[in-house]
Amino acid sequence: MSDFFGELYLRSTLPYLSEAVTAREGEYLSRAFADVEGPVVDLGCGHGRHAARLNAEGALAGRVVGLELDPLSLRLRRPGFPAVRGDLRALPFQDASLGGAYAWYSTLFAFSDAEHVQVLREVARVLRPGGRLVFQTVPYERLAGSPGASFRERLPDGSLLEEESRFDATRGRDVGQRQLTLPDGRVLRAAYALRYYPLAELERLLESTGFSVEWVHGGLDSGPMTPESTDLIVGAGRG
Repeated sequence: MSDFFGELYLRSTLPYLSEAVTAREGEYLSRAFADVEGPVVDLGCGHGRHAARLNAEGALAGRVVGLELDPLSLRLRRPGFPAVRGDLRALPFQDASLGGAYAWYSTLFAFSDAEHVQVLREVARVLRPGGRLVFQTVPYERLAGSPGASFRERLPDGSLLEEESRFDATRGRDVGQRQLTLPDGRVLRAAYALRYYPLAELERLLESTGFSVEWVHGGLDSGPMTPESTDLIVGAGRG
């Protein structure tokens, strides 16, 4: 999905990522890693909205490094934190060299099931014993209850964003296509497929790759999962 996580993704998501939302997510992550020592990597850091903020102040100040595969995102990233180009499936870090890792917006689950095992094993490899992985995704049950989605909106710069997706509950995959028509007439278009696991299956996946689930939250307020939860945020410890 390299054609999706590039200019199309940047241009179509940045208008929706407000500083207020980023601040709330950053506060959650700061709390989540307050008791973790050592460097913490932002897996799929994109343009660095979390990493830049966290590396500047608070519990993670001076300890955050970004990892991103897309070269455009790295070129356009916010200043204030170091970053490396790399693939989630082959992390460019030494064994047991990091204290923590986090990923937002289902970043870890954009591959095949076998590759998800590989990704989590790689994260486990680079974390120290007692290290922590935190990630955010969407609850499987929420998508299963509303499997079809379509979207059409004009962005502030005049671009037209159009998207359609369909969630296959049997396979646990949300498959869609996004198109962005720029003001100059250029069209960016790409398909995507994201994997969403039922919680019990996700817990088994984590346990099989060297993690133990420490918490499951249904939102940034650290409350429990409920049928109304829009988020699934998991904290998992490295054994």
